[in-house]
Amino acid sequence: MNQTSKILINKQNFNFSFQLIHWQKAHGRHGLPWQNTRDPYAIWLSEIMLQQTRVATVIPYYQRFLKFYPDIKSLSLASLDEVLALWSGLGYYSRGRNLHKSANLIARNYGGKFPSEHNSIKQLPGIGRSTAAAIQVFAFGKRYAILDGNVKRILTRYFGARGYLGEKKLDTLLWKKAEELLPENKVNGEIEAYSQGLMDLGSTICTRNKPKCAVCPIHLKCAALQKNKVGEFPAARPRKLLLVKETTMLMIIRRKEILLERRPSKGIWGGLWCLPEMPVNEDISLYCDQKFGLKIKQLAHIPSVDHSFTHFKLRIYPKSMLADSKKLVINKGEQKWIPFCRVMELGIPAPVRSLLNLNFIKE
Repeated sequence: MNQTSKILINKQNFNFSFQLIHWQKAHGRHGLPWQNTRDPYAIWLSEIMLQQTRVATVIPYYQRFLKFYPDIKSLSLASLDEVLALWSGLGYYSRGRNLHKSANLIARNYGGKFPSEHNSIKQLPGIGRSTAAAIQVFAFGKRYAILDGNVKRILTRYFGARGYLGEKKLDTLLWKKAEELLPENKVNGEIEAYSQGLMDLGSTICTRNKPKCAVCPIHLKCAALQKNKVGEFPAARPRKLLLVKETTMLMIIRRKEILLERRPSKGIWGGLWCLPEMPVNEDISLYCDQKFGLKIKQLAHIPSVDHSFTHFKLRIYPKSMLADSKKLVINKGEQKWIPFCRVMELGIPAPVRSLLNLNFIKE
C-alpha cells in the first residue's frame, strides 16, 4: 500500500467513525434494558438473545430471564428444562441450551466470573467472533470489530461490495473493512458509542427495506447510494425451493393430562418437550397401540398448521384423542403424562404451545 492510499484510508476511517459516534450520541438508542451496564453476564445474555431476533421481541424475554436468573450462578444452578421453558417462543433453542452449558462451564472453570480474555470468551458454546467482540466492547471497553447482520448490510452498501451475506469471499472482505474502520478508542466510551451506532444505524436507518438514506450520517460516502442502487446491496442469496416436510402430532389426553415427550438434544427443537409424532398416513390406532400400549378414541378434527424454519416448512397435522388405558410403554425417549396445569412450565416449541392453547390449555 502506498502512502497516498494509506492517507485516504485514514481520512475515510476518521470521517466514518466520527460521523457515526456523533450521530449515535445525538440520535441513537440509549434506553434499551441491556445498555448502561458493564455487567458481562447481562451483555452476554442480550447478545445471545439478539442473534437473528428483533429487539422488540427480545426485550420482554430478556427482562423475564434476568428476573429468574440475575447472574451466572443462578443460571448454572437451574435445570435445562427451566431454562428452555423461559426461552420458549423465542426460537433458535440451541441458543438457550448453549447459554445454560456456558454458565455451567463458567461456574466450573472461572469461579462463576465471566472471562475477560478474548479467546476464552470465543471458546464458550454459542459465542462466535462478532458476539465475543460485542461483549468485549460493551462489558470491557476493548477495541474489537463487530459484524452482525445489520453491520454487514451497512458495510456492503457503504463500500458497494458485491455478493450475498454468508458468502465467504464477501464475509472476509467485510471483516477486513470492519477492522479498518474502527476508531482509535483514545476517548473513554468511544468504541462503545461507535459499535452501538453501527447497531442502531442498521436497525433504524440502513434497514433492509425502505432505508432512510436522507438522514443517514454516512450517506455522503455511501457507494450504493451514489450509484442509486441501495436496493441491490447486499445481493439476494440464490433462491432454493423451500422443502415442505409433513408430520402428524398426537394430542393424547388422559383425564386432565396430556402425553408429551422430550425431543433429542440435536435437531430442531432439541431438548424441548413436544407432542409425540408419527408418519403421515399411518394408522393412528395401530401406532398408539404398538408404541405406547394405548387404546385411543379420536376426537374432533383439528386443521393443519404450517411452521416455517430457515430451510424448510413443517406442515403439522394435529390429531386429538382420548386414551382409555393407564399404561404407557416407555421407549428410549422420555415420555410423560403431564398435568394440564403444569404443561406451560416446560420448554415447548411455539407452534405446539399454540396448538395446546387453542385446544386444551390456556396460559
